[in-house]
Amino acid sequence: MASERARRGVEAEDRALAYLQQQGLRLVARNVRSRGGEIDLVMREGETLVFVEVRFRQRRDHGGALASIDARKQQRMLHAARVWLSRHPEDAMRGLRFDVVAFEADEGAQWLRNVLDVTAP
Repeated sequence: MASERARRGVEAEDRALAYLQQQGLRLVARNVRSRGGEIDLVMREGETLVFVEVRFRQRRDHGGALASIDARKQQRMLHAARVWLSRHPEDAMRGLRFDVVAFEADEGAQWLRNVLDVTAP
């Protein structure tokens, strides 16, 4: 049986996916794992490939969902994106973007686009 934390994480990813699809993005892949990193959602917005990190925090004691994306997490996101691109070279020529969809307790989605300033991971 999955832990309560894991269940809430899956629910947050489901909510983020539905929200992004309502905004016109299309799902490419979900839970892309590699040694050293993971991407929750890989989406397309037009011709742009969007790597999405989903964050959920029940409380804001330590800064909330957005504050949890520290330098280490950013490096893990970049690593996972590099692995994705090495496995899908057709995507390497697309525009790339890193987004975050964050949820705080029972609040709605907070979508931040282009959170990592990179031209190519």
